Amino acid sequence: MTQSFSQLQLHPHLAQAVAEMGYESMTPIQAQAIPVVLQGRDVMGAAQTGTGKTAAFSLPLLQRMMVHENASTSPARHPVRALVLLPTRELADQVAQQVKLYAKHTKLRSAVVFGGMDMKPQTAELKAGVEVLIATPGRLLDHIEAKTAVLNQVEYVVLDEADRMLDIGFLPDLQRILSYLPKKRTTLLFSATFSPEIKRLASSYLQDPVTVEVARSNATASTVEQHFFSVQTDDKRAALKQIVRQRGIGQAFVFVNSKLGCARLARSLDREGLKTTALHGDKSQDERLKALDAFKKGEVDLLVCTDVAARGLDIKDVPAVFNFDVPFNAEDYVHRIGRTGRAGASGLAVSFVASSDARLVADIEKLIRNKIEIEPFELEDSRGGERRERLNDGSRPYRDEERGSRRGETDERADRPPASRPASRPTPRPAPKPVDPFFDRPYEPSPQAPEQPAWESSAKVPSRVSANIKTKRKVAALFKATD
Repeated sequence: MTQSFSQLQLHPHLAQAVAEMGYESMTPIQAQAIPVVLQGRDVMGAAQTGTGKTAAFSLPLLQRMMVHENASTSPARHPVRALVLLPTRELADQVAQQVKLYAKHTKLRSAVVFGGMDMKPQTAELKAGVEVLIATPGRLLDHIEAKTAVLNQVEYVVLDEADRMLDIGFLPDLQRILSYLPKKRTTLLFSATFSPEIKRLASSYLQDPVTVEVARSNATASTVEQHFFSVQTDDKRAALKQIVRQRGIGQAFVFVNSKLGCARLARSLDREGLKTTALHGDKSQDERLKALDAFKKGEVDLLVCTDVAARGLDIKDVPAVFNFDVPFNAEDYVHRIGRTGRAGASGLAVSFVASSDARLVADIEKLIRNKIEIEPFELEDSRGGERRERLNDGSRPYRDEERGSRRGETDERADRPPASRPASRPTPRPAPKPVDPFFDRPYEPSPQAPEQPAWESSAKVPSRVSANIKTKRKVAALFKATD
């Protein structure tokens, strides 16, 4: 049974913001998690991406913090009470925007801190006082060490996309941050995939958590149409353009495994007439935000990105996702294709599988517990429009009629008489080199030349003693040496 937000009896200021955002019915994760969080229980939530996890933890936390709402300008009256940790800068910025929209009619303050930006504006905002702090672990530790972020009054902690934070090595940072927090607190952990490491983390820092699982763990959305095409590495770019043209795809994510490959593919597609931008970890934060903003506004067609954009980004109405490279981690496949087919809409996920990707595809098959069928892909020849099909080794299979016609052409050409054969094109001869007769004459000495050159007659006989060594002065001997 679908539940509406009106049944939650939220604070009027929060209910007004929810109504203005057009929220009516709760998603399954929201319907199960919000009542538990309102009770003050720890939650371990498992849900597919695009199911509304941000509202599932933001709204109940804001509801519980409304008792601390005040209009005081004193920073001491606005300590950090809720801490939200996320793995990437883009996801932190997105969650911060959502929290501001939920709390815009309240007196509760929120701020976001992440790397790649100047710390001075963030420091000024923290010193003014905030109740909700959204942060990435690395930059939060910088503020803690600079004593600009005080976390001794935190009541609620949210670990969103926790498996991604562990994948990129944030576990030591998480442990340090959690050591600064009060022991008595409410901890919420949300993730689309649950690995054994995540379960160990939950057992260490969550107290008797309530497990909320709205779908089978590590499952993909049923609204996404998935295809795995056998395409060689050199043909992937042509296959991508062919599918985009045939299906009339207006916007799409294109995921690659490396930063260098991301930049090269974006430049190549842009030169071929597709509006493309790149998003990867080597770009500055300002460039990354501009690329995302341009994609959201529809100014670019393809967002070529690494897995930095695979988690949590909520961009509505993206019709397709292309896995230009099969991901190294099977869990990343679930997150990548979660960028399409969001909020019940249909989507398309296409993965290009090379001959060396068999093990990676088997890992994905094991994770999602579904048999993956690798389909052959017929690539259109850009020269004549004919379709050409490549084998796994990159060679082109000849059809029987084609092989026969070629053999017939060869025999017919061999049976022609010499006169009927087309005249071969004459080979152009190289231009003759210029000849100078002066250099071809033998050497003849000049008759006016002296028998002995002047430089030989005036030359001095070289001395055996170096010019830098002073010889001893000759003096008369007192005794004559006897024979």
